Amino acid sequence: MTIPAESSEAAEPADALLRRDIRRLGELLGDTLVRQESPAVLDAVEEVRRLTKRAQGGDEDARRDLTKRLAAVDLATATLMVRAFATYFHLANIAEQVDRAAHLATRPEDADWLVAAMDKIVEARGPAALTTALSKLSVRPVYTAHPTEASRRTALLKLREIADALIAHRTNPTPRSERRRDQRLAEIIESMWQSDDLRVDQPQVTDEARNMLFFVGGLLEETVPNLLADLADEAARRGAFLPPTARPLIFGNWIGGDRDGNPNVSPATTLDVLVMQHAVGIRGLIDMVQQCVDEVSMSTKLVGVSDELAASLEQDLAILQIEDRIRRLNVEEPYRLKLSCIRQKLINTRDRIAARVDSRPGFDYVGRDELVADLMLIRDSLLAHRGELVAGGALATLIRTASAFGLQVATMDVREHSGAHHHVIEQLADRVDDEPGSYAALAREDRMAWLAEELTSRRPLAPFPPPLDADGSRTFETFRAIRAAQKWFGPEIIESYIVSMTQGPDDILAPVVIAREAGLVDLPTDQGRPVRADIGFVPLLETVEELRSAGEILDALLSVEAYREIVRARGDVQEVMLGYSDSNKDAGITTSQWEIHRAQRVLRDTCTRHGVQLRLFHGRGGSVGRGGGPTHEAILAQPFGTLSGEIKVTEQGEVISDKYLLPALARENLELTLAAVMEASALHTTAWVDPAQLTQWDETMSSVSAAAFTAYRALVDNPQLPTYFAQSTPFEQLGALKIGSRPSKRPDSGQGLSGLRAIPWVFGWTQSRQIVPGWFGVGSGLRSAIDAGRLEELRAMYAGWHFFKTFISNVEMMCKKTRLDIAAHYVGSLVDPELHPIFEQIQQEYARTVDAVLQITGEEELLEAQPVLKRTLEVRDRYLDPITYLQVSMLARMRAGDTDPQLERALLLAVNGVAAGLRNTG
Repeated sequence: MTIPAESSEAAEPADALLRRDIRRLGELLGDTLVRQESPAVLDAVEEVRRLTKRAQGGDEDARRDLTKRLAAVDLATATLMVRAFATYFHLANIAEQVDRAAHLATRPEDADWLVAAMDKIVEARGPAALTTALSKLSVRPVYTAHPTEASRRTALLKLREIADALIAHRTNPTPRSERRRDQRLAEIIESMWQSDDLRVDQPQVTDEARNMLFFVGGLLEETVPNLLADLADEAARRGAFLPPTARPLIFGNWIGGDRDGNPNVSPATTLDVLVMQHAVGIRGLIDMVQQCVDEVSMSTKLVGVSDELAASLEQDLAILQIEDRIRRLNVEEPYRLKLSCIRQKLINTRDRIAARVDSRPGFDYVGRDELVADLMLIRDSLLAHRGELVAGGALATLIRTASAFGLQVATMDVREHSGAHHHVIEQLADRVDDEPGSYAALAREDRMAWLAEELTSRRPLAPFPPPLDADGSRTFETFRAIRAAQKWFGPEIIESYIVSMTQGPDDILAPVVIAREAGLVDLPTDQGRPVRADIGFVPLLETVEELRSAGEILDALLSVEAYREIVRARGDVQEVMLGYSDSNKDAGITTSQWEIHRAQRVLRDTCTRHGVQLRLFHGRGGSVGRGGGPTHEAILAQPFGTLSGEIKVTEQGEVISDKYLLPALARENLELTLAAVMEASALHTTAWVDPAQLTQWDETMSSVSAAAFTAYRALVDNPQLPTYFAQSTPFEQLGALKIGSRPSKRPDSGQGLSGLRAIPWVFGWTQSRQIVPGWFGVGSGLRSAIDAGRLEELRAMYAGWHFFKTFISNVEMMCKKTRLDIAAHYVGSLVDPELHPIFEQIQQEYARTVDAVLQITGEEELLEAQPVLKRTLEVRDRYLDPITYLQVSMLARMRAGDTDPQLERALLLAVNGVAAGLRNTG
């Protein structure tokens, strides 16, 4: 396989190395096809590619020939073709990632995002403001197991090896290194060809955890230690200070804790995943401690040691079993000896956790604080005895890394549906009140009053263990598992309990009462004891209705004195999670984005009135239809005052591998996020737009949203849409891909689209290139404003309002990825003609959207201002179209009753190939 000649015409110098790499990878893939299959297979693939190129150029004869040829191809050849094109996409993707990383390596230091953000803050507010911003900085990427990564871990590992080979040759471009590169690439490509692209079995939760730890373990080893060291150094250069124990980065995890709709997540699973996390975290910390042992070799014959460190070392040596050889050789090297004790404590902690037994004081660690305290003793002693440079070297890196990752690598969140908690309370309340059905009969306001009063009561609702049915016991045992985890692993191992489908304050008070029963919350009535809250409670607002009620829900919740005491005990921080996926599916992208933006303003003002700091948790997916898009721009587009240094953002699916597979790209992603949060927190404290102007733009945006919502609901409320969606997309194949442990439909959701999760919703539209969630309704919304004479105002909004510019830019990109000519082939081949008017509705709205976007941006065609991205998408389509044509023919055969198992396999390979080509599944 080769890159089309025209794709390299007029190539910019910046593209030269990338195109050379992709061309070489394509040639090696072609050699593999000949060697492993036959020259005829390669000839067939090349012929299909040539026909596709002509068809895309408007040659209808070529299009008909291509469709006919692919429909008639035998199943074995079709499977080989799909695999060839899909493998090409994987190779092209990794080459692009390598090229991005290479460009980052040549970027001047003063062009770094962190440098630019710090300079802006110092210039505007001075070094003290930078120190303040750094002291509040807490960026929390949270890894989830949402099933949108179609590539197996096996494939990801091989792609990382390909990246290493490409980077090695770029670093040392000699004829010998080129020969070595080609030999290594050929080996890996051959191995990829002989490896199954599909998962044999549905992944278990622990499998998903291993995938997460594959990426986070890499961050621990290299990326984050260097990033944090650079962050501290750049701050010091500007007269600011970042304490060594600061936690500007804290990693989070949902895998093993996300119970909502996933029956495979149990309390036992939660503990299993936490044990796995600690094994990875402690292993990395042991390696870093050993590096410090090699470096910190000061002798008491030459320098002193603090009394505190000496006393701590004496206590350690009395408890720990340190090798006699180490005691003897390091007898005059107390720093080394103390680090050896720390290393032994880490080993003891690892062994204790694996055995799941209680901690022994002084023998091992429970949580991050004890480890960091030991390391700080060494640092403080060095600083007091002329060891400033050594204290700022490997030891400082270790302290910063241990502060960021702890022993557990990532803090786990637990999530459960609001209905599960009311199910528990109903059984407990009925037993106490001796009135079956009394709790369930309460109106929401009365239910809230009952729960608020219960929180001030000292009575237990039930004996222990409580008499609950199977579902209730499962929910209650979750709280017991949290308590056990905090005892074994430390208080910060699980900090947040997220309540999905929060529709009122009672949905939060219910799990608070359960947590009290499980011993996680204590609200004493006497004056002598403080309130204890071992976890925080997080409302997740997912639908437009809930987003519009955000202020009322939070105000009512914080007005409950008992709950306000819990928030006070948690440091006066209230976390609120915003759901992008379900709100988009519910109301369309325009209304979803606008209502989330407005909800942030209301939540900010509500928290300010109650004297509480707001921490927003953005539940963003990989695709724009699920809240995705450039993170840096999304952060800067938030309303003023909503960021005070802290933010949480989900990372999921194929986005994780795209951002974190290569260390340089992982660094870039984290640096972008840190810089944006710093800048927004320090400088975006008041509106960047004149208040009167912003009020006018708000009114315009609201009218755009209303018109967009009407258009979107006209589509999704069509009773024929579920049938159209099922016929025109391969969404039913998502479950067969076995890419996640969670079911694609909600339990007891019935038929239709309402119970369909957002991921398969976006997945289906994306595979058929309709991509409705990324743009539908936008055209009607913008057209209503344009027809009202507001075009110039919309252009001003695009030029001067970060929120609106980001919104339009994301829609523009999704419109470019949309291919309604391909969608028409799906519809014409697979959809009942009676349903074709729905596709016509989609076509009309797409035309409206593209026209409105171009009028606002002033461009002649989509992505005119981003020529590299535009060209990349167009070139990819020449390889992607054959897979989509094959997918349509396979779907037609399957729906006609063909039950050949090889047909299903070939179809799933085609689905994988489209996902790889678009770099997006759902």
